[in-house]
Amino acid sequence: MRRLTALAATCAVVLAGCGETSKTDDQLVRETIDAFGKAIAAKDYQRLCDRLLAPKLLESLKEIGLPCEIALQRALQDTEQPTLAIGAIAVTGEKARAEIRTTAKGQPPSKDVIQLTKTEAGWRVSSLGGQAPAAPSSPKQEASPPPAPLPTAG
Repeated sequence: MRRLTALAATCAVVLAGCGETSKTDDQLVRETIDAFGKAIAAKDYQRLCDRLLAPKLLESLKEIGLPCEIALQRALQDTEQPTLAIGAIAVTGEKARAEIRTTAKGQPPSKDVIQLTKTEAGWRVSSLGGQAPAAPSSPKQEASPPPAPLPTAG
């Protein structure tokens, strides 16, 4: 009888640990941006277009006459060893913005802002490459020109 009781208690603990835990929007946004950075590093343009970019951003790419995968391939073709670090995230309703820091081989680091939109399929990147607010710099430092932004959804 003790074995049965111990087994039942073990099963109860295991099943309780398997329950769905709901994630916050902040966590889901962070996961989306992390997946976005990994897809860029892997040059997985199909995943970016099918699962990570917002429908309005995809529509804006169609308006310039390029399939999403080709547009991303052209924009990122010379980018080697890209990394993306996620900073502050702000979620307001169905919109989110996140400060990011990107680096790539042979390119200066960049602080940018990614905007996301909550869709039926989850959080999707709706704007790429907006400059993050710059920290005040001393007069001796020269600012480097900002990188060319990728298309954004209106």
